[in-house]
Amino acid sequence: MKKSGLIKILKISFLTFLFLTAVLVVHIYWVTRPRVDKNTRIMARIDIHQSISKSDAGKITAWLYRQQGVDHVLVNPGTEIAVFTFSPMIANGNDIASRFAADFNYPYAKRFIPTASQLQGSCPMTSSFTYKVSSYLKKFF
Repeated sequence: MKKSGLIKILKISFLTFLFLTAVLVVHIYWVTRPRVDKNTRIMARIDIHQSISKSDAGKITAWLYRQQGVDHVLVNPGTEIAVFTFSPMIANGNDIASRFAADFNYPYAKRFIPTASQLQGSCPMTSSFTYKVSSYLKKFF
């Protein structure tokens, strides 16, 4: 009787472990899948490559805020960089950057797009166990 009770407990434990592992896999997939909705915000950066003053920074800030879909703007005249967030359902960052360069006559202003190696090195989570598990699971889904 003791042996069959032990086997029953081991079977229940194993099935519980399998069930919880499946729940974890589904959860990781669900929270890491890419999705775009009305709450999604994308951050973009425009490298101006031209000297700008504080008054220019104010004009650039005001212009970026007037663009449809843009909801937050930071302009640093010292580094000649403009950073803004926008809704991808309303606006396109490349379009905003090209209109910016044309409207302000900054021919060298370009949207900064990081390379794959810059993206890889920018997030400390890429070396974590959770990231590796989710990357592995994404291959199958």
